[in-house]
Amino acid sequence: MSSSPKNSTNIHQITPLISKPPSENTPLLKPLIRRINKFLNDDDWIVYTFWEELRILTRYALPVFGTHALEFSLVMVPVISIGHLSTTALAAITLGSMTANVTAFSILQGFASALDTILPSTWTSSQPQLVGLWTQRMLVVMIFLLFPMYFIWFNAEPLLLTLRQDPEVAQLAAVYLRWASIGLPAYAFNCVNQRYFQSQGRFAISTRINLIVAPINVILNYFLVWGPPSIRLGFIGAPIATAISFNLVALMSIACGVFYVPKTAWYPLSRRMFTSLGVLLHLGLAGVGQTASEWWAWELVAIAASLLGPVALATQSVLLSSASMTFQVPFALSVATSVRIGNLLGEGNAKRASIASNTSIIMALILSVATSMIFIIFKDNWAYLFNSDPDVVSLVASILPLVALFQVFDGNAAVTDGILRARGKQVTGALLNLTSYYVIGIPFGIWLAFSWDMGVHGLWIGLTVSLVYCSFFGTLLCVHTDWNREVRKVIKRLKEEQDRAERLYSGHGHERDEESR
Repeated sequence: MSSSPKNSTNIHQITPLISKPPSENTPLLKPLIRRINKFLNDDDWIVYTFWEELRILTRYALPVFGTHALEFSLVMVPVISIGHLSTTALAAITLGSMTANVTAFSILQGFASALDTILPSTWTSSQPQLVGLWTQRMLVVMIFLLFPMYFIWFNAEPLLLTLRQDPEVAQLAAVYLRWASIGLPAYAFNCVNQRYFQSQGRFAISTRINLIVAPINVILNYFLVWGPPSIRLGFIGAPIATAISFNLVALMSIACGVFYVPKTAWYPLSRRMFTSLGVLLHLGLAGVGQTASEWWAWELVAIAASLLGPVALATQSVLLSSASMTFQVPFALSVATSVRIGNLLGEGNAKRASIASNTSIIMALILSVATSMIFIIFKDNWAYLFNSDPDVVSLVASILPLVALFQVFDGNAAVTDGILRARGKQVTGALLNLTSYYVIGIPFGIWLAFSWDMGVHGLWIGLTVSLVYCSFFGTLLCVHTDWNREVRKVIKRLKEEQDRAERLYSGHGHERDEESR
């Protein structure tokens, strides 16, 4: 504990148990995390820290928002491009994208979320070079995950036919997946490298890379799908363009890591990258339950809406696109919160982590209310951004106030998910999502939609109920967190890593010399 005669506040800064004296291998650069030591009384310190955390979280969240908005364009541009070829082609790329999301992208994102727990706290600990080691370990896990994904993607057509999809659409969707697979390893790598940079507070790197690649993706889609006959590929041009874009992001990230970012967080390649994989598997599987369960829930709702007819399906498409667009704001805050709290836990600053957590929840509420007001103000004309069918426009206008209410709780749930990830509580987050969607929200919504003839209204009532549940209990868990205990957990994990290294070195003394060089 640190204290000062001029500062009556006990800041609960717990010194890591495994700090060690400097050596020739000690990183020369300090982590990019501001430390504040103000001589204020209790109340003034809390107010000052609240505003300071609000500024820090805003500074972190803005580039994250830019990154995800640009990444969203990488997958939306092909849909827009193919949509002008034919209705069958649009249906095929939609089915292919949905299959890719369910069988690969959501799973890779879920496993990568394990790093949200480990990397930020490791970066601000006495051993920041372990950020690189855990990154290498996650890449090993990702490589093994790719094998079953490739098997599914290259055998997608019989699988889709078994699910009673239209044969022509299933055949084209399978073609889409085979060509899109060129970018699958790069997508997995990008899930990891983003977290590697973000844990160090380098949020702008991914934004700048995607800012360069996004227009390249548009140009590639135009020339490969619609360009001159000598280079035009038609339907397959879209997945090839996206795959090239994913690979460009990966290559530019490697270049930044090698030539631009200081090597403070890097760890020499060694056999240690094959150890402690069980920790990542445990957190990763829980992360899949937390992340993928939500992705899959939306696919189920889309299937339910399709059974209500084309107008209902078009309405659901407009509402989902709208909610996804505005969700990028609280999602960016969620990522920023996870990194910030992890950094503070690595510093041993329990009280400040608590204030950062509470600040992010308040910010989520304010931002979600603001975006919800947009839906309410423009509800009568909003659907014209997507569709001009009068029936769709009317139905969207009647449901948007409900979507606005949904948005408030969805934003709060996103941020509490980020706080839980920072604490390593992916299992808790997964249980919240699974129960809220699959036990409460979706069954209730389907019951209202079909048994009470409420249609899409019923589906969104069910979704709103699920998010109220998730938001309430998520907030409860975050507000009542014992942050001193969370700091001790980080210290314990770092101590276990040090003990593991000492055991490995005792059996392979020559490896220590190689890594030192």
